[in-house]
Amino acid sequence: MPAEELVAALDCGTSSTKAIALNHDGEVVAESSAPLALYTPRPGWVEQEPYEVVKSAMVALDDLLEQVSSKSVVALGVSNQRESLVLWDRESGEPLSPLLSWQDRRTRSIARTLLDQGYGETVRRISGLPLDPMFSAVKATWLLNTYDPKRARARAGELVMGTVDSWIAWNLTGSCTTDIGNASRMSLLDIETGQWSAELLEIFDVPRECLPFIGPSVRSDLAITSGQLAGRPLGALVGDSHAALFSHKGWKPGTTKVTVGTGSSVMTTAPEGVGDSGLCRTISWQLTDDGPSLALEANILAAGATLSWLAGLLNVTPAALADEAKSSTDVVFVPAFGGLGAPYWDDTAVATVSQLSLSTERADLARAALDSVAMQVADVFEALNQAGVVMTETLVDGGMARNTSLVRAIANASGASVLVADAAHASAVGAAELAGLSVGLWTINDLNRRQSMYRRIEPEQSADVRQDKRAKWKIAVQRSREYGYDRRGK
Repeated sequence: MPAEELVAALDCGTSSTKAIALNHDGEVVAESSAPLALYTPRPGWVEQEPYEVVKSAMVALDDLLEQVSSKSVVALGVSNQRESLVLWDRESGEPLSPLLSWQDRRTRSIARTLLDQGYGETVRRISGLPLDPMFSAVKATWLLNTYDPKRARARAGELVMGTVDSWIAWNLTGSCTTDIGNASRMSLLDIETGQWSAELLEIFDVPRECLPFIGPSVRSDLAITSGQLAGRPLGALVGDSHAALFSHKGWKPGTTKVTVGTGSSVMTTAPEGVGDSGLCRTISWQLTDDGPSLALEANILAAGATLSWLAGLLNVTPAALADEAKSSTDVVFVPAFGGLGAPYWDDTAVATVSQLSLSTERADLARAALDSVAMQVADVFEALNQAGVVMTETLVDGGMARNTSLVRAIANASGASVLVADAAHASAVGAAELAGLSVGLWTINDLNRRQSMYRRIEPEQSADVRQDKRAKWKIAVQRSREYGYDRRGK
């Protein structure tokens, strides 16, 4: 009998690369992972070594292909951490810079200068995104200021800058490309036209010649050039949050996905006529024959990072710390280590812990850390409601979704019933599903008929308790922002 046809996928994340093989029934038949280091050479600087990103991906893929025959793999999909940016030489392929992480805040002064010059509304109107250090455009300005200040090499097309999908695609196929969803996270794309915006390129002083070609998420133009999968198509490029939403059948109106990892992404398909209420308008994906699909997204900067930071401070593992958490605490933790993301987009906010007393224990801090993630998600749910989104199903995935205490905290803080995905790798599954579409292994109707497994968690707190905790949280957020404003420019 011929070998079963499989689709492989790489999920190039912030702290690791995961690889999976998906069969025709949508089952994960093999998986692997490889770690990835994160460097913080100065306060606010967060970066990775570009070749380590590639090595992590190749190790994960090679380990996967020890479990399944490479001959059975008909296509590869890639999902990736978004907004991170690297600069490399087009001829040699050598990186000229570190990969500036989406968490990196070294570009604060660039963003503030542009905001002070009145460009914030223009950037949001064209790109759908706030003018914030998280997004790639200010990273592009910093990289060019540092490595090509006169823009001569960039204008000549000798330099290339791209997000992680572009860097991986370059190393797999030799093509300089990105998908439209990743491009929409750079603050350089006009989301109405799906092309690089001349006005935004001028604002951020980025020559068009150094940017990658924009293609759909489902690809028919890319082939892997070396290794065990040489000659096989690179059938999909897609941002990790977009891929996770796709894996949950996010094309259905009202389906809202909460990915809880280092940070957190809340994303839903954008209905016609809704506002944004501090959320990002973005492109989720584009299938081969269709126009781009639009989404609303909120980005929370510190989710799992909060628990990891506190666990490191207390010399325990994040899992052990979560297990210690009390059922309830008066302590309120606002983890604005690098400012606050959606719906506030305040990069001057500072991290605060309030309501401490002499009886405060480590278990209180653990509970406050878990609650801080849940409260930020609840802030986003309020913003979605204000924008006019009717949330029919709320689905939770990501590395921290296995933590029942955290998911229950999200249900309690929001008052919403949530469904937790059994699939451990939603982003990788979404990338594999998109790659399978590229080679006709299945259709969107086939994906619609697939049954996914979820467990439901209901809120346990009364409305009065929820409202009291939400009120205390909002006071703490206000203080975090006021303290930050006092320190602005210092």
